Amino acid sequence: MPIRMIAQELYRLIQEVERLEKKLKSVPFEKQAKIKDQLRKTKAERNRVHAILEGKKDHQHK
Repeated sequence: MPIRMIAQELYRLIQEVERLEKKLKSVPFEKQAKIKDQLRKTKAERNRVHAILEGKKDHQHK
């Protein structure tokens, strides 16, 4: 996958994490569990894509 596509996916995931964090602050406590789970999964995916991007950048500089 080209670096540009990975970077775009990373940006999308960063935006989604921010959106979920804002939403979490505004929903009642009873509904927070589902959003927290979704936020946890999205953060994990964001971190995974970030690591892929860093690996691609390191590989190209060698």
